[in-house]
Amino acid sequence: MSFVNDHIIGTTQQAVDLKKLIATLGAADAPAMIFGPTGSGKELVAQALHEESRRKGAFIAINCAAIPQELLEAELFGYEKGSFTGAIKTTKGKFELAHNGTIFLDEIGDMPTPMQSKLLRVLENSKIQKIGSEKEISLNLRIVCASHKNLEDLVQQNLFREDLFFRLNVFPIKVPSLNERKDDVPLLINHFIAQKLKNRSVQPPIFSTEAEEALRNYNWPGNIRELRNVVERALLFFCNKHINADDVRNFLIRFETSIINRADEQNAIWDEFDNLSFNISTEDNEYKIPEASDFKNLFNYHNSIDLRVLLRDIEIVLIKAAMERNSNNTSEAAKDLKLLRTTLIEKIKKYGI
Repeated sequence: MSFVNDHIIGTTQQAVDLKKLIATLGAADAPAMIFGPTGSGKELVAQALHEESRRKGAFIAINCAAIPQELLEAELFGYEKGSFTGAIKTTKGKFELAHNGTIFLDEIGDMPTPMQSKLLRVLENSKIQKIGSEKEISLNLRIVCASHKNLEDLVQQNLFREDLFFRLNVFPIKVPSLNERKDDVPLLINHFIAQKLKNRSVQPPIFSTEAEEALRNYNWPGNIRELRNVVERALLFFCNKHINADDVRNFLIRFETSIINRADEQNAIWDEFDNLSFNISTEDNEYKIPEASDFKNLFNYHNSIDLRVLLRDIEIVLIKAAMERNSNNTSEAAKDLKLLRTTLIEKIKKYGI
């Protein structure tokens, strides 16, 4: 399977069209300009273009908005030793590192005007000059840019060079927002969960039909980046649990702090164990193992109890205690817990102990 099909997830028409466009433009050498809202996956599209190009060099990404203006030139073009204070050795810039590959200039709309002129020169002669050097370096690379801003508006406001815009905008690529391809949401969620749980023995959360519908009906202002956040929350709070529509609205999208209160309530339940009937035996002064019937007293202190969470926590605590007691010897710990060694190992993997 190709990089595009592995990483550009979706079966909606918008996703299919995007994948076809990437496959078509990948082999081209001319610059490409990727447009799309923040969080829609523009860098992933740029990397897919690089992978489709079969270029032998590296894919080098740099965010023009994240680097101070006075440092951007050094980051892009490199510098000679001693060319300025702190230049203790000759250093390659991002362009040189991307030789025979692809350089991705994210948020190109935030590039200061002086740097825009230098970039235009690179596009014209495929050469760069390090800070402090008189020597020009010839490069073979493809320039791919991205912006969530409307560059044509910036051109009209004299904030972006018109000649640079036309040199970069040879192949414009529009990345659809997640709101434009909502039917891909379940596929994306399954993809991100599979990535997160790879090589981990943890059961994923289970989304009900109503939960998936609630996710489809959401507008996703943060796009795929926001969807990743939802998956992170689902894995933290709902692993091996069913997720309904209310869970989606209250805890995954809006993230109400009451879900934290659920965890706090479980801690409070543990605190109440001291009030149950299994403290210290007066006959032999030894700790008494609680009987199943003892736990009914918890309802004297709490209206509801998350049984699955409570049992899971008890299991984790006892496994950790047995492992510590036996210096992490699983065979001896399994004997103390009256488990098969293989069963204990599976539980350790499951809980990430």
